[in-house]
Amino acid sequence: MPSFDFDFVVVGSGFGGSVSALRLTEKGYKVLVVEMGRRWTPENLPETNWKLHRYFWKPKLGLRGFFNIRFFRHVMVLHGNAVGGGSITYANTMLVPQDSVWDHGTWAGLDDWKRVMPTHYATAKRMMGVVTNPILAPADRKLKEMADAAGVGDTFYPTDVAIFFGKDGEDRGTPSADPYFYGEGPERQSCIGCGGCMVGCRHNAKNTLDKNYLYLAEKNGARVLAETKVVDVRPLNGKHDGSEGYEVFTQSSLAWFGGKAQRFTTRGVIFAGSSLGTQELLFRLKQSGSLPHISNQLGNRVLTNAESLIAVRYPGGAEDMSKGIAIGSGIYIDANTHIEATRYPRGSDALSPLSTLLVNGRPGPTRIFTWLGTLGLQLLKSPWRTFRAIQPFGAAHETLILLCMQAIDGHLTMRLKRPWYWPFIKVLTTAGDRIPTYIPAANRFAELGASVTGGVPCTTITEVLFNIPMTAHCIGGAGMADTPERGVIDHHNRIFGYTNLYICDGSMVSANLGVNPALTITALTERAMEHIPEKAKPHTSDASRQ
Repeated sequence: MPSFDFDFVVVGSGFGGSVSALRLTEKGYKVLVVEMGRRWTPENLPETNWKLHRYFWKPKLGLRGFFNIRFFRHVMVLHGNAVGGGSITYANTMLVPQDSVWDHGTWAGLDDWKRVMPTHYATAKRMMGVVTNPILAPADRKLKEMADAAGVGDTFYPTDVAIFFGKDGEDRGTPSADPYFYGEGPERQSCIGCGGCMVGCRHNAKNTLDKNYLYLAEKNGARVLAETKVVDVRPLNGKHDGSEGYEVFTQSSLAWFGGKAQRFTTRGVIFAGSSLGTQELLFRLKQSGSLPHISNQLGNRVLTNAESLIAVRYPGGAEDMSKGIAIGSGIYIDANTHIEATRYPRGSDALSPLSTLLVNGRPGPTRIFTWLGTLGLQLLKSPWRTFRAIQPFGAAHETLILLCMQAIDGHLTMRLKRPWYWPFIKVLTTAGDRIPTYIPAANRFAELGASVTGGVPCTTITEVLFNIPMTAHCIGGAGMADTPERGVIDHHNRIFGYTNLYICDGSMVSANLGVNPALTITALTERAMEHIPEKAKPHTSDASRQ
């Protein structure tokens, strides 16, 4: 047998990467996790997202946080970069999609999904400590009031979330020994309902991956290489299918010119760098000739959960919309349209300049004129209230964000191309038809909800001015299928044409889920790791399986 530096290199430490790392170490493999982002703790997380250098991730600009925004012609994508991936900044929401999602997309028929997946969802929920949210705060009560007015109040539910709430009867913020893994995990502290989940939990209550899957993987011997990016993956010994392993090259993700390169040899590679990260890396490897046999389906069927971000703001309102947890409740306004009550903590208003007054109308220049007319009219009718509704400061505690998602078909295409403005580099770009920039049913709900509760309906300015929607759930692009003519990976997450190359992140998803995708990515990765045989009986604790 050849000698490798590691049995597996895992590219990324998000929901797919952390699950892979733990399960592979439990099977006796030596694992390296390469993560582009930084390691965060409750002590070094920012107090608000106005701490731009510790919140936003744009390292070339000196911003070394954990939240990133990427702008494309067809969509604006919000995502995370950190040890623990997007779990550091996501909203904790862990929902199982409707069974119908397995009947759509290129994964339909590859397995008896409706029978197989419940077991993996159950494992993922247990590992992530998923419980039903017990803290219904003002924003959740507003959503319920709106739902009742719209005639869908019976669909209201408190979300299932990955948060430690402590024991019944205990004060919020009470410290606790590891409550999940029989003492093998870290100490915790119960949630205080500050609404700060998406700015990073500074109270040690959020069940991020560095407190469960990744924590246990490191305890089992996995090595995490932070602030590092993979720049090349090549088959060893001229074996173009990778049957004799791979060499992986890395560089610093913070240095302007890449810094000192490192080389590792490995039996296999798990690509788990998020949908955008994995697509971009695989495009570069395919085009450079390092992995030329990657399917030409790469970059096709990129999904956004058909999302729209709208809101209702209460200028000068007495109730604090920031209290509670990031996403505390949800409703269904029809069979395919799901809305969640979302919030940022008080004082974290840095994203509010992306918000403006809600307007309807056909996307394009006419909608801009409609918006200008609406804005001008509202300024004449109620100048102070309108100004308060569009200025950023105080937005977090005055705003109920309505995250709308749909489980309907609709996708983009991504390609790695030279931009017209700078032909010396290649960047990930979107192509093809546009996806809808707003959801009329959701806008009608926001307008009704604002009328009933005394607020001002709002939407994102990119939708109005540029016909560009915003999503926090970019998925797909390297989907699962039966052949390389239809997808990039097979039903066991193996990249077609290569040995021991896997994809385990959002890019593997083949249909819009209509709910937050974190739990599905976790469960699908659990399923993928189940099919990798053990190397040897591990000699480490296996508390995660108990």
